[in-house]
Amino acid sequence: MYTQPIAPLFKERTAVRILLVEDDPELAESLARALKAGGWTVDALHDGVAADLALRSEDYALAILDVGLPRQDGFEVLRKLRERGQTLAVLMLTARSEVADRVRGLNLGADDYLAKPFELSELEARVNALLRRSLMGGERQQSCGGLIYDLNDRRFSINDQPLALPSREHAVLENLIARPGRLMSKEQLAGKVFGLDQDANPEAIEIYISRLRRKLEGSGVRIVTFRGLGYLLEADA
Repeated sequence: MYTQPIAPLFKERTAVRILLVEDDPELAESLARALKAGGWTVDALHDGVAADLALRSEDYALAILDVGLPRQDGFEVLRKLRERGQTLAVLMLTARSEVADRVRGLNLGADDYLAKPFELSELEARVNALLRRSLMGGERQQSCGGLIYDLNDRRFSINDQPLALPSREHAVLENLIARPGRLMSKEQLAGKVFGLDQDANPEAIEIYISRLRRKLEGSGVRIVTFRGLGYLLEADA
């Protein structure tokens, strides 16, 4: 049932990273092998805590989450992911067929649900549809809590109110909201903000972060500093 390779939909499919989180090692290996045969890059994990850490630090186009994960179940991984403002597509896998479980997953922000046992042809159709929607359709907004960035006109709003920013602060926040819940070092931000300007001082990033914090105060969105590591943008739980 889980042995047929999946036919790829996208030409540059090796650039598409999928996180597969399934606690059954045999099933995880079989699904990962099928997805890789389809040309996608797949990271396979087996518990919710590891999945949460991976989603905080890596960029994925799609997460396939089993509900019944050890240490932290799939619902909790999904809840945290969405609270951080991450918008990647999520497909939930479950042995449960109860409507209440499906509704719970969808209400937490799952994009689709697949009950076990399933045929690989059905998984193929779900994966292709989700990736088509998120990659080929193109998301025109990025968000973290009440902070929205419109990619068409490159404007921010916070809790439905316009948020006008000077160019350098705008550039810092633009890069942080592109990776909500994930660390960016001061050097990474400086490289994005200043580009090839050799005279720019990376320490200026701290000034822009401080100014942005004041402007985001009370909004439910904050910039968190991890000393020696960098910054991340997150929404209040």
